[in-house]
Amino acid sequence: MKRSFYFILTISTLILWSSCRKDFEFDPSDGSLTFSKDTVYLDTVFTNIGSSTYNLKVYNRSNKDISIPTLRLSQGQASNYRLNVDGMSGKEFQNVEILAKDSMYIFIETTFDIQNVVTANNQFLYTDVIEFDSGANFQKVDLVTLVKDAVFIYPNRDAQGIVETLTFDVDGDGNDDETNVQGRFLKDAELTFTKDKPYVIYGYAAVGENKTLTIEAGARVHFHANSGLLVTNNASIKVNGQFSPDQTTMTNEVIFESDRLEPLFDNIPGQWGTIWLFQGSKENDINFATVKNATIGILAENNPTSAIPKLTIKNSKIYNSSNFGILGRATSIRAENVVLNNAGQAAFAGTYGGTYNFTHCTIANYWSNSFRQFPALYLNNFLALEDDTVVTNALNAANFNNCIIYGNDNPEFLVEEVEGAAFNFKFTNCLIRFNDPNNKFASDPNYDFDNVALYENIVFNQEPDFMDSSKNKLIIGHESAAIGVIGNNPFSNSVPFDILNVSRSAAPDLGAYQHVVFEE
Repeated sequence: MKRSFYFILTISTLILWSSCRKDFEFDPSDGSLTFSKDTVYLDTVFTNIGSSTYNLKVYNRSNKDISIPTLRLSQGQASNYRLNVDGMSGKEFQNVEILAKDSMYIFIETTFDIQNVVTANNQFLYTDVIEFDSGANFQKVDLVTLVKDAVFIYPNRDAQGIVETLTFDVDGDGNDDETNVQGRFLKDAELTFTKDKPYVIYGYAAVGENKTLTIEAGARVHFHANSGLLVTNNASIKVNGQFSPDQTTMTNEVIFESDRLEPLFDNIPGQWGTIWLFQGSKENDINFATVKNATIGILAENNPTSAIPKLTIKNSKIYNSSNFGILGRATSIRAENVVLNNAGQAAFAGTYGGTYNFTHCTIANYWSNSFRQFPALYLNNFLALEDDTVVTNALNAANFNNCIIYGNDNPEFLVEEVEGAAFNFKFTNCLIRFNDPNNKFASDPNYDFDNVALYENIVFNQEPDFMDSSKNKLIIGHESAAIGVIGNNPFSNSVPFDILNVSRSAAPDLGAYQHVVFEE
């Protein structure tokens, strides 16, 4: 009986309490809403590519439950913005309710076709307004998006929606092979990329046999997820960037990055695939370029002993690669004034032998997104196959002259040799992070630092004094151990200006940059 009494009392209390509430009585909005921002900037998007989703928070700070009679985009159904209000999608809404001292989210997206408007500089500032109520209670929040026109390169789809894949001679036997790489070959009319409009690539844009892709100074090349460039047999890529006096706008530099332009994606690794210099491609030249946020910045394969290096790269930066900055496989690379940083594995890896000559380069790795197993610089002369067999190939030469090899791990360079093929390397005038407190490498002759045939004039474990390695600012400061190590020498004479076009004639420093005094 006692339990029944308390149960009846509880139910009665709830009924009386609920009968006194005005749960379903909402007062009209009186124009006192507040917002998380008065303008929502949806950043920059390419024409016909959907934006990210942005949000606006709407607050009812009053003590009354309110109803907003109308909430709409000013352009109504003709607007190129899309709203989701409290879980409902649309462009116009009626009687939107917010409880007292509560709030709600409005989610906003846009897709815009720039071909429908007259543009200046191939871009258009698209705007609209979210309107709340009308008359004396009218309130608004502005929407702003910069839309850019672009040249789009994408593979075809058949009637069943299957995406075109590349067919070319993969194994070098003279016969074309079908691949599962989605993409298509560039047409002859597409083999020059200019600065007039940015390029947006879906899948792999391939350079066909005996063709050359020329990318002019100031060009911008953007890649969708799982996309990139592929240079096939006897084909080449020529990236003809130039020095940009304004290092903020990089007007003359060629930039390779993803097609997500929002600031949130500025430094996210692995947004696209790679620049793939396939076996048989030749005489690839890259000058004054930035390659950022790829899976592998540049992947170069085969042609290890050609008279002209398979890849010559100068005055260029490769940042935020989820795997490797530059990965060479039995290939030949010449690098001058190159800066590498932030790679999920190695910033540079020369694997399965090859020929590598790096002069005045900064090879750093301050990766902080996850644990990494590789150092900033890695060399080997073998390839481990899936059946656990190991094949070797000669490391003809791996010369690192006047370089900085550093990072946030230790050691930051590793050489692995398997008997059966040559293994030739030398570090000259370098600042290197390498510490072996447990003598793990003491018995390996490749780490005999007194052997001048392998190591000459090396500075170990002294601070390079980078400006800000977390932001890929690897200019060295006036306290850097890379200053005054070498004096003038043939290596500096061959690269007389640093990556910022500063003369090295007076007193060359190690790495790609001459030192500066940082401003406080």
